[in-house]
Amino acid sequence: MSAEKQPYLLIVEDDRALQKQLRWAFDQYETVTADDRESALVQMRRYQPPVITMDLGLPPDPDSVSEGFKLLDEILSTAPDTKIIVLTGQNDRANALRAVALGAYDFFAKPFEVEMLGLTLQRAYRLHELQQELRRLQAMQQPDFLSGLITRDPDLLRVCRTIERVAVTDATVLLLGESGTGKELLARGVHDLSPRSRERFIAINCAAIPDNLLESELFGYEKGAFTGAAKTTIGKIETANKGTLMLDEIGDLPHALQAKLLRFLQERVIERIGGRQEIPVNVRIVCATHQDLKSLINNGRFREDLYYRLAEIVVTIPPLRARSGDAVLLAHAFVRRFAEEQNRGGLSLREDALHAIEAHKWPGNVRELENCIKRAVIMADGNQITAADLGLTGGPTSEKAVLDLRHARDDAERRVIITALARADGNVVKAAELLGVSRPTLYDMMHRFGLK
Repeated sequence: MSAEKQPYLLIVEDDRALQKQLRWAFDQYETVTADDRESALVQMRRYQPPVITMDLGLPPDPDSVSEGFKLLDEILSTAPDTKIIVLTGQNDRANALRAVALGAYDFFAKPFEVEMLGLTLQRAYRLHELQQELRRLQAMQQPDFLSGLITRDPDLLRVCRTIERVAVTDATVLLLGESGTGKELLARGVHDLSPRSRERFIAINCAAIPDNLLESELFGYEKGAFTGAAKTTIGKIETANKGTLMLDEIGDLPHALQAKLLRFLQERVIERIGGRQEIPVNVRIVCATHQDLKSLINNGRFREDLYYRLAEIVVTIPPLRARSGDAVLLAHAFVRRFAEEQNRGGLSLREDALHAIEAHKWPGNVRELENCIKRAVIMADGNQITAADLGLTGGPTSEKAVLDLRHARDDAERRVIITALARADGNVVKAAELLGVSRPTLYDMMHRFGLK
């Protein structure tokens, strides 16, 4: 059995004698070397070392530290978790401190004790390993507040993390995404995680209410304000006081109402229709739309100043077709739910149905998938749902070219594993069989990619 491969250590040093000494002293690592900024960046891209030792004085001007600081900035901007240990001259403490302030892990003045540098390297590797493990664990953990959301897609999980971070603030959140992607579910997540969670969550669809009624729905009206106003009625904004108001399809808000909403967002007071009294309202606003608001602004259909009031935090929700493996994963869950509702226990998806689900682009997203599965559960003759029961047509989607070969390979492996797990409905043994690998190998790969 071969020994476990050691982590990479990049040594950036133009003094060949010192470079050789460092390689000899730290032969327990897979050492790679570079003697200038350009070659160091090449080695970074090729090996992605967790730890780097680096001299600040590099060619073409080894007496200056400009190249060293430029390299430090470029490394940390592309790989911020990299631990860089700066090696400086004996009287160069100011530059060493500047390097640490910019993000270097530690510094040593030449000449240095190899044993002390070795201990610092061990700590640097350990810290990098712990940070990577923390990222994997965070990626694997689905937020509790979204227990109803089913996904393994990294992009959607990142959206969930964003929701967690912004929910505890009072910032206005703008959710962008196609119809059926779960905007209201995430809006409720913002409310449930916020200090307002004990108060009311009110949602109103701006596209579903006629323009002449929307103002009274939002702001309310006084008795006698218009024909038929038999009593004073408070609007949705006032009803949501101390809680959260979701304005769905905000792109359909009539232009005349946009100015009134903008004033409320600025002043936090409203006036009911037919009233003259300013009523203060403390409410958190979450907006959602499937439209391109910036395009609407260019066409004069949406106020730019209102957009910037609403877009304090913008969250873009990926469509279902962009979420690796989620369509099949959701399909299994919907089959279980609707089969139970229809008293059709034991119903499952046949292989051709799984292929059809993976190939379809789902323009209606999760809502379309849910309706499709519900119909198929009702219409299926036997104990398996077939592609014919689903009534889907379509072909595989194309992938964008990626120039970073390592990342492209990792991304491809991750997508294949997610797809296999989804098709196997979370059964690791079956997924390993589909992938042609052993179960321990699949577990190792799932751990590496932060998958449960």
